[in-house]
Amino acid sequence: MMRVTYLSHSGFLVEMDDACFLFDYYKGEIPDIDREKQLFVFVSHGHYDHYKKEIFRLAEREKETYYILPEEIKIPKEPKVKLSEDRLILTVPGGEYEAAGCKIRTLRSTDEGVAYLVSYRGKRIYHAGDLNWWHWEEEEEPFNRMMRRNYQREIDKLDYMEIDAAFVPVDPRLGEQYCWGLDYFMRQTRTKNVFPMHFWGEYEIFDRLDSEACTEAYRERMIRIEREGQIFDLER
Repeated sequence: MMRVTYLSHSGFLVEMDDACFLFDYYKGEIPDIDREKQLFVFVSHGHYDHYKKEIFRLAEREKETYYILPEEIKIPKEPKVKLSEDRLILTVPGGEYEAAGCKIRTLRSTDEGVAYLVSYRGKRIYHAGDLNWWHWEEEEEPFNRMMRRNYQREIDKLDYMEIDAAFVPVDPRLGEQYCWGLDYFMRQTRTKNVFPMHFWGEYEIFDRLDSEACTEAYRERMIRIEREGQIFDLER
């Protein structure tokens, strides 16, 4: 079983039997993490709504803590953080990495940084970061064509892969195009549970998603988030 806690915005904690995975934390309360479980901390990129330097305090845990982040992220000097080389993985787009039985693959974001595909003990987790189909009405058509092409190229690399839990943006600032990225992702993968994210606290977006004709094929696999700190136990 997998337990998922929604922290805020794009931040999630995923718990398995012997490991925890923290993604893009910047606000909300991090639950107490079992000190007997190893912890993997992921940062997709350095935007303020995806990264908070306080995550490095988790390195003080007794059990192993691994940090997986783009190489442009600067580790703060204060508080003083001691990270051995095997506990720090600096990523680039299109990379493959491994730490303590956790296999990590990165995709190139259509904004900054990377998206993560994580495989651990037979389970797969996908966290998009800011990899999304960013279609802005105020932009010129060549820009939006480029965004569509770049997004689809990255998602096509997943090649109808089976994914147990995915975290995908549905940014309401995109207007009517807010769900294009989610829709393409769900049609190109075999995802069992998808968590729409990056919705800036506008929880009514889940009502919009439920009313979209395009989501009918996978609506039962979309997880509705109602509040920060909400916990989900995934059975499928």
